[in-house]
Amino acid sequence: MSVAKVAALAYYPVKGLAGVSVESAEVGPTGLLHDRLFMLVQPDGSFLSQRKLPAMATLRAEPVGDALRLSAPGAPDLEIEIRYDGKRRDVSLFEKWFGQGIVQDPAADEWFTARLGAPTALVRVTPEHERPGWGVHRGLTGYGDAHALMITSQASLDGLNARILERGGNAIPMNRFRPNLVVSGWAEPHTEDKVLRMTAGAVEIGYSARGIRCAVPTVDQATGAKSGPEPTRTLATYRREPAYGGGVSFGVKGAVLAPGNIRVGDEITVQEWIPDGADPAPDRR
Repeated sequence: MSVAKVAALAYYPVKGLAGVSVESAEVGPTGLLHDRLFMLVQPDGSFLSQRKLPAMATLRAEPVGDALRLSAPGAPDLEIEIRYDGKRRDVSLFEKWFGQGIVQDPAADEWFTARLGAPTALVRVTPEHERPGWGVHRGLTGYGDAHALMITSQASLDGLNARILERGGNAIPMNRFRPNLVVSGWAEPHTEDKVLRMTAGAVEIGYSARGIRCAVPTVDQATGAKSGPEPTRTLATYRREPAYGGGVSFGVKGAVLAPGNIRVGDEITVQEWIPDGADPAPDRR
């Protein structure tokens, strides 16, 4: 019997930008260290994402000590000093969460505006930022959509790609789903849907909700271009979720129940399964 293990880890310093793959990471209450602590906003303070600007996928940001290094294909890198406190501005996510962000170096705003062709400002979470998620285990999150972790499995991707190939399409890579943690070793696709609590390394993770998918998985993360209807088209044939308004799901959202260190290769132990037939529909309050 195969053993479930951590196959890959990634964090996304700026919401919507390219991720940073790592071999190990510290995991705190809001997820992997550095994950989605920064966000790009429009002049009205509302967040920007690949839903509106798919080219964001080609831009990279990586913390280097107390600096943030920005890079993009064909453009000069820019390194700015991270501002952990100071001038603030109002920001919002999905017109459901309204909070504040720490204004960063204007040079970063100019850099992003030039790359994306739209007025853009970079902000970071405030020192007192504490934003609860929702679902079975709510947890906390930074500027993530609503949860600390996105968890997927290799078996789920293999099952999806088999269906896409049967329909005459091309297999897609895991990065379309922008996971924080990828699990290998589960025999059945979507085993992650059934796990209520699990440990990975020193970290305990609780199931929050299904990972309902928007248009971002149709964006080629290497080119920043829309690539066609897949994987959404195929997911719609077998992953509709009535409890979530009929959206299609892939992977699950998770909350950090106990922080610690996690490493690629760590064994994953399921502490508690969701009972067969149970529908842990989310509490969205």
